[in-house]
Amino acid sequence: MRQHTLITLIVCVFLLQTRLSGQVERVEPPHWWVGFERAELQLLLYGENLQQYQVSLEHEGVELVQVHKAQSPNYLFLDLRISPQTQAGELRFELRPAKGRKRILKYSLLPRALSKESYHGFDSSDAVYLITPDRFANAKPQNDQVKEMREQGVDRSADYARHGGDIAGIQQHLDYIQDMGFTALWSSPLLENDMPEQSYHGYAITDYYGVDPRFGTLEEYTSLARESRERGIKLIMDQVANHCGRHHWWMNDLPFSDWVNHQARLEKGESLPNSNHRRTVHQDLYASEIDSKGMTEGWFVDAMPDLNQRNPYLAEYLIQNSIWWVETLQLGGIRQDTYPYPDKQFMSEWAGRIRQEYPSFSIVGEEWSYNPLLVGYWQEGAKNKDGYQSNLPSSMDFPLQKALREALTEPENWDKGLIKLYEGLANDFYYPDPQKLFLFADNHDMDRIATQLKEDPALVRMAMAFLLVSPRIPQIYYGTEILMQNSAKPGDHGLIRTDFPGGWEGDAQNAYTGQGLTDEQLAMQAFLKNLLQFRKSSKTIHTGKTRHFSPEEGTYVLFRYTEEETLMLVLNKNQNSHGLKIARFAEMGIAAGTYTDVLSGQTQQVERTLTLPPKSASLFIYTPL
Repeated sequence: MRQHTLITLIVCVFLLQTRLSGQVERVEPPHWWVGFERAELQLLLYGENLQQYQVSLEHEGVELVQVHKAQSPNYLFLDLRISPQTQAGELRFELRPAKGRKRILKYSLLPRALSKESYHGFDSSDAVYLITPDRFANAKPQNDQVKEMREQGVDRSADYARHGGDIAGIQQHLDYIQDMGFTALWSSPLLENDMPEQSYHGYAITDYYGVDPRFGTLEEYTSLARESRERGIKLIMDQVANHCGRHHWWMNDLPFSDWVNHQARLEKGESLPNSNHRRTVHQDLYASEIDSKGMTEGWFVDAMPDLNQRNPYLAEYLIQNSIWWVETLQLGGIRQDTYPYPDKQFMSEWAGRIRQEYPSFSIVGEEWSYNPLLVGYWQEGAKNKDGYQSNLPSSMDFPLQKALREALTEPENWDKGLIKLYEGLANDFYYPDPQKLFLFADNHDMDRIATQLKEDPALVRMAMAFLLVSPRIPQIYYGTEILMQNSAKPGDHGLIRTDFPGGWEGDAQNAYTGQGLTDEQLAMQAFLKNLLQFRKSSKTIHTGKTRHFSPEEGTYVLFRYTEEETLMLVLNKNQNSHGLKIARFAEMGIAAGTYTDVLSGQTQQVERTLTLPPKSASLFIYTPL
């Protein structure tokens, strides 16, 4: 009896070990598609002691080229080659141990829903609405609490806690976004951030293939993308190639000793060097090696492990992940966070591979520098002295954002005030394609524009007018339309990313309907909606030529024009109404005639002098007598 019990116990333990050892816990990408330009695909397999298995595959049109073992015994990397003629279907991998039963791993190859030509990215005809999803609208309070997550619950009174906004909340208010006149939507990351604190912002990703359950599900994300497209709104995904979250699933069992930078120090429990943030090392002819490494290999913060894109398996993982999301959501663009911080050769390969599959796709990279030489370096087509080609269509125009802020807040002088805007736009001679630059007045990482402009609605209107008329791709941060500000705590990111009123049941104000808004807020919302809707159908703003005139007497004049139409934007910083003599602009083909202000609806019959309201932005359409 004892012997029988012992044998039974041994068999049960053996079967349990076999089941655990051969269990494939993760396959990433979770599925793939047939019909890509690039035939190669690399699968990451993760599970207990997977390396004891021999892997084989027999499938018409698909070749298992090589199986790579990682340093951790729990990873395998499978190199596949998928021929152009391969049909969609199911792959069946055999995993065979030295002893025992083989296992079958099923993997789906799907048909592509759209051709590569169908993916059109954002451009200067678009106006982008940036939101922080946790702070936009909470349509499903039932997903506020997910017991498996490290950070629990919501607390709307705490700047850095979760507030409960979700994907369903975004989708619920797509009609508002559309009615305002926006044609593209950029959301901060919606992927899993299983971090113990400040998980609301989304930039410490802990699963590159998983939607954070507090935001919703993959099905809800794809539904949001689909309805956005149906409404003519392009969905831009915020991606992060530089770092992940400290609690990413692989951090407990890294596949290689160089998966993250300074991994040896991490495993010894030693302090980790932060990046020196010396972004000029990429362009600096005299940069030292220690400074260069300190920039790209230092961690952004301790909570975000710095990924080593020089590891070829990690590099392929990140590239495939981006393509997987483009294809899954049928995206209208990618915004790549902290663009100069990863390995720059990798970033060139990353952008090039995406655009190999989607030639008309748009990607914008964040280079937070006020030096146009640094921003221009990263744009595709730049004639860089080191020969670097980024394959990146668009950079974020931080230099012109700074110029706009200073132009509107500084007193007028020969070297201050509006001259900053004039000279800032004059830097366009350097950029390979300035009209593809991403211009903004503020974003989720800086003080709101109302705070930057001292809560002066007139200045905010001037900023918005320049932003939406200049030769750029404009981006507006949610809440700007109702003058949201963070003046009580400048620089406080949690307050900068504050709740949009009306997104929560019981809110006293509702910006979606206008309920409870002040007259100033309603006026700003109407102003911006009017301008956005006009811009939406204005080919002159989308693709027209640009000419501007140096500031005089507290005014700045910028023209956008085609053979069919001339638009005249005038910013007037004077506290009183001002007479603008039109003779100075004769080269633009304007003279005496009718001047209709698109923004106010007012019309003037002008012979010599155009009357400008005090402290105003005016956008005139000229009709000759």
